[in-house]
Amino acid sequence: MSQDFEHFDSKPERADELPQPDQGEQAKPSPAPGSSIPPEELERLSNDIVAALKTVYDPEIPADIYELGLIYRVDVDDDRNVAVEMTLTTAGCPVAGEMPGWVENAVSMVPGVNQVNVELTFNPPWDISRMSEEAQIALGMF
Repeated sequence: MSQDFEHFDSKPERADELPQPDQGEQAKPSPAPGSSIPPEELERLSNDIVAALKTVYDPEIPADIYELGLIYRVDVDDDRNVAVEMTLTTAGCPVAGEMPGWVENAVSMVPGVNQVNVELTFNPPWDISRMSEEAQIALGMF
């Protein structure tokens, strides 16, 4: 299911030009510039989308995809359509064909969300510096 999100900030041609969270900081859902969604509703949607993303786990790693830093970008348009840009820990991940669907299903369950489009990217590649402190603790990396 393809959704056109032209009215977001103009999307850079290369993924390495996207604003990225700082090391260990996770991407937060963001509205389209000049969004007509009331701030309190946007806050609720953002929190619920993050909670939904945290229900999806990489089956080989005991941490959710949000805390692993696999979510690069989440945009919400005025029609409450959600665009998610994510990656995987490796391009050869055995669930590469399934995980975007898991993410789409999880975010689609958030009350108020209309359509969800999940885009998989490997640029920039994921590395452990994208993991939150919570994920590092869960994996015994401290």
